[in-house]
Amino acid sequence: MLFYVYAQDQPGVADQLEALCEEHWSYMDGFDSRLILRGPTVSDSGEEHTGSVHVVDLADRAAAERFAGEEPFWKAGLYRDLTVVGAEVLLRRETAADVPYTLVTGRWPVSARASGDGEQHGLLGAEPDSRLTFVAALVDDGATGTTGVVAAVRARPDEARDLVRPFAERLAGGRPAALTAQRWERGGRH
Repeated sequence: MLFYVYAQDQPGVADQLEALCEEHWSYMDGFDSRLILRGPTVSDSGEEHTGSVHVVDLADRAAAERFAGEEPFWKAGLYRDLTVVGAEVLLRRETAADVPYTLVTGRWPVSARASGDGEQHGLLGAEPDSRLTFVAALVDDGATGTTGVVAAVRARPDEARDLVRPFAERLAGGRPAALTAQRWERGGRH
């Protein structure tokens, strides 16, 4: 099962994050083959780490909670908020290192799933824009409905939100979807 795990940094922890960086990387190395998407969110300037994103394939929710709870930054109290939610990948293209991306996320009350949600070409009714490199529907524990979206987009935040909005609203059952956008960088040791 895939899970979207997002941890938001506490304010003013940059030095502590740096001190525990190798411990974090070593921990993630143990999950390397199961990480579908990973990397930090960063400030608008790109200078400050603001959080960590992982989409990881694990056995079940308990394993996902363990993955998140045993992560060194979390154990050290460097995160203020942690999200763990089921995910279904709708689109996955190779992400490039050293290319600016925007992470677009949205959450909503459970919405019944539309038929064809999992089909790449069903996202927009045509070939998705090439700037969309990763899109996943966030799903409830029974995977019977969507609860949000997460997307990595090679575009500025406003453009990225506009690219994600049409299918986010489709996943939300036609309701308007409030979307947030923040800078994101592809992560990984390799």
